[in-house]
Amino acid sequence: MDLFKKNKQKKAVNNQLKSSLDFTKTPVDRFAIGIAEVFGSIKFLLFCILFFLAWAGWNLGLFYTAKPFDSFPFPILEMLVSLFAIILSVSVLINQNRQGRVDKVKQQVEFEVNVRAEEEVTKMLSMLHEIHQHLGLNSCEDKELEKMKEMTDIEEIHKTLDDTE
Repeated sequence: MDLFKKNKQKKAVNNQLKSSLDFTKTPVDRFAIGIAEVFGSIKFLLFCILFFLAWAGWNLGLFYTAKPFDSFPFPILEMLVSLFAIILSVSVLINQNRQGRVDKVKQQVEFEVNVRAEEEVTKMLSMLHEIHQHLGLNSCEDKELEKMKEMTDIEEIHKTLDDTE
Protein backbone atom coordinates (compact mmCIF):
# COMPACT_ATOMS: atom_id res chain seq x y z
CA MET A 1 0.00 0.00 0.00
CA ASP A 2 2.83 2.40 0.88
CA LEU A 3 4.55 1.60 -2.45
CA PHE A 4 1.30 2.34 -4.33
CA LYS A 5 1.00 5.71 -2.56
CA LYS A 6 4.61 6.63 -3.41
CA ASN A 7 4.15 5.71 -7.09
CA LYS A 8 0.97 7.79 -7.22
CA GLN A 9 2.81 10.75 -5.66
CA LYS A 10 5.69 10.32 -8.13
CA LYS A 11 3.29 10.40 -11.08
CA ALA A 12 1.66 13.52 -9.66
CA VAL A 13 5.08 15.18 -9.30
CA ASN A 14 5.98 14.29 -12.90
CA ASN A 15 2.68 15.70 -14.16
CA GLN A 16 3.17 18.91 -12.18
CA LEU A 17 6.71 19.47 -13.44
CA LYS A 18 5.89 20.29 -17.04
CA SER A 19 7.93 23.35 -17.91
CA SER A 20 7.82 25.84 -20.71
CA LEU A 21 10.90 24.42 -22.40
CA ASP A 22 9.16 24.76 -25.74
CA PHE A 23 9.87 28.49 -25.49
CA THR A 24 10.40 29.48 -29.10
CA LYS A 25 11.51 32.68 -30.65
CA THR A 26 8.74 34.48 -32.46
CA PRO A 27 9.48 36.81 -35.38
CA VAL A 28 9.14 39.74 -32.96
CA ASP A 29 11.70 38.09 -30.64
CA ARG A 30 14.13 37.56 -33.52
CA PHE A 31 13.66 41.20 -34.59
CA ALA A 32 14.26 42.45 -31.03
CA ILE A 33 17.37 40.30 -30.73
CA GLY A 34 18.67 41.65 -34.03
CA ILE A 35 17.98 45.25 -33.02
CA ALA A 36 19.72 44.73 -29.67
CA GLU A 37 22.74 43.13 -31.35
CA VAL A 38 23.09 45.98 -33.85
CA PHE A 39 22.30 48.91 -31.55
CA GLY A 40 24.28 47.47 -28.65
CA SER A 41 27.57 47.18 -30.47
CA ILE A 42 30.72 49.32 -30.41
CA LYS A 43 30.58 49.48 -34.21
CA PHE A 44 27.19 51.17 -34.04
CA LEU A 45 28.43 53.63 -31.42
CA LEU A 46 31.41 54.52 -33.60
CA PHE A 47 29.11 54.86 -36.62
CA CYS A 48 26.87 57.29 -34.68
CA ILE A 49 29.83 59.39 -33.55
CA LEU A 50 31.21 59.58 -37.09
CA PHE A 51 27.75 60.35 -38.50
CA PHE A 52 27.18 63.20 -36.02
CA LEU A 53 30.64 64.63 -36.64
CA ALA A 54 30.13 64.45 -40.42
CA TRP A 55 26.65 66.04 -40.12
CA ALA A 56 28.00 68.88 -37.96
CA GLY A 57 31.05 69.36 -40.18
CA TRP A 58 28.93 69.45 -43.34
CA ASN A 59 26.41 71.90 -41.90
CA LEU A 60 29.03 74.15 -40.31
CA GLY A 61 30.68 74.55 -43.73
CA LEU A 62 33.86 72.60 -42.94
CA PHE A 63 33.56 70.70 -46.23
CA TYR A 64 34.01 73.33 -48.94
CA THR A 65 32.37 71.29 -51.69
CA ALA A 66 29.19 70.55 -49.72
CA LYS A 67 26.44 73.09 -49.22
CA PRO A 68 24.95 73.19 -45.65
CA PHE A 69 21.29 72.08 -45.43
CA ASP A 70 20.73 72.06 -41.62
CA SER A 71 22.09 75.22 -40.03
CA PHE A 72 23.15 75.42 -36.40
CA PRO A 73 21.57 74.30 -33.95
CA PHE A 74 20.74 71.46 -36.40
CA PRO A 75 16.94 71.07 -36.02
CA ILE A 76 16.73 68.23 -38.57
CA LEU A 77 19.44 66.29 -36.75
CA GLU A 78 17.66 66.94 -33.46
CA MET A 79 14.40 65.55 -34.86
CA LEU A 80 16.18 62.46 -36.27
CA VAL A 81 17.94 61.80 -32.98
CA SER A 82 14.66 62.16 -31.07
CA LEU A 83 12.91 59.67 -33.36
CA PHE A 84 15.83 57.30 -33.08
CA ALA A 85 15.75 57.60 -29.27
CA ILE A 86 12.08 56.55 -29.28
CA ILE A 87 12.83 53.54 -31.48
CA LEU A 88 15.83 52.58 -29.37
CA SER A 89 13.89 52.90 -26.10
CA VAL A 90 11.06 50.72 -27.33
CA SER A 91 13.48 48.10 -28.68
CA VAL A 92 15.26 48.00 -25.31
CA LEU A 93 11.92 47.48 -23.52
CA ILE A 94 10.95 44.71 -25.95
CA ASN A 95 14.29 43.00 -25.37
CA GLN A 96 13.93 43.31 -21.58
CA ASN A 97 10.47 41.72 -21.71
CA ARG A 98 11.84 38.89 -23.83
CA GLN A 99 14.74 38.41 -21.43
CA GLY A 100 12.27 38.30 -18.54
CA ARG A 101 10.38 35.46 -20.24
CA VAL A 102 13.64 33.58 -20.85
CA ASP A 103 14.66 34.04 -17.21
CA LYS A 104 11.28 32.75 -16.05
CA VAL A 105 11.72 29.58 -18.13
CA LYS A 106 15.23 29.10 -16.74
CA GLN A 107 13.93 29.47 -13.18
CA GLN A 108 11.19 26.92 -13.85
CA VAL A 109 13.70 24.43 -15.25
CA GLU A 110 16.01 24.98 -12.28
CA PHE A 111 13.09 24.42 -9.91
CA GLU A 112 12.16 21.20 -11.69
CA VAL A 113 15.73 19.90 -11.55
CA ASN A 114 15.94 20.72 -7.83
CA VAL A 115 12.65 18.95 -7.10
CA ARG A 116 13.72 15.88 -9.05
CA ALA A 117 17.08 15.84 -7.24
CA GLU A 118 15.28 16.13 -3.90
CA GLU A 119 13.02 13.24 -4.88
CA GLU A 120 16.05 11.10 -5.75
CA VAL A 121 17.81 11.98 -2.49
CA THR A 122 14.65 11.09 -0.54
CA LYS A 123 14.49 7.74 -2.33
CA MET A 124 18.16 7.01 -1.62
CA LEU A 125 17.68 8.00 2.03
CA SER A 126 14.73 5.60 2.32
CA MET A 127 16.71 2.79 0.69
CA LEU A 128 19.69 3.41 2.95
CA HIS A 129 17.43 3.39 6.00
CA GLU A 130 15.87 0.10 4.88
CA ILE A 131 19.33 -1.45 4.45
CA HIS A 132 20.33 -0.09 7.83
CA GLN A 133 17.25 -1.66 9.45
CA HIS A 134 17.75 -4.95 7.60
CA LEU A 135 21.27 -5.21 8.99
CA GLY A 136 19.93 -4.40 12.47
CA LEU A 137 22.34 -1.54 13.01
CA ASN A 138 19.85 0.89 14.49
CA SER A 139 16.71 -0.05 16.36
CA CYS A 140 15.71 3.36 17.79
CA GLU A 141 13.19 5.60 16.06
CA ASP A 142 14.66 8.73 14.43
CA LYS A 143 11.93 11.35 13.96
CA GLU A 144 14.18 13.65 11.94
CA LEU A 145 14.98 10.81 9.52
CA GLU A 146 11.30 9.97 9.12
CA LYS A 147 10.57 13.63 8.30
CA MET A 148 13.37 13.68 5.70
CA LYS A 149 11.98 10.54 4.03
CA GLU A 150 8.60 12.21 3.36
CA MET A 151 7.86 13.26 -0.23
CA THR A 152 7.97 16.99 -0.95
CA ASP A 153 4.53 18.47 -1.50
CA ILE A 154 4.91 20.28 -4.82
CA GLU A 155 1.38 21.68 -4.68
CA GLU A 156 2.17 23.33 -1.34
CA ILE A 157 5.35 24.86 -2.79
CA HIS A 158 3.45 26.22 -5.79
CA LYS A 159 0.73 27.59 -3.52
CA THR A 160 3.32 29.32 -1.34
CA LEU A 161 5.02 30.81 -4.41
CA ASP A 162 1.68 32.00 -5.79
CA ASP A 163 0.81 33.60 -2.45
CA THR A 164 4.10 35.53 -2.39
CA GLU A 165 3.57 36.92 -5.88
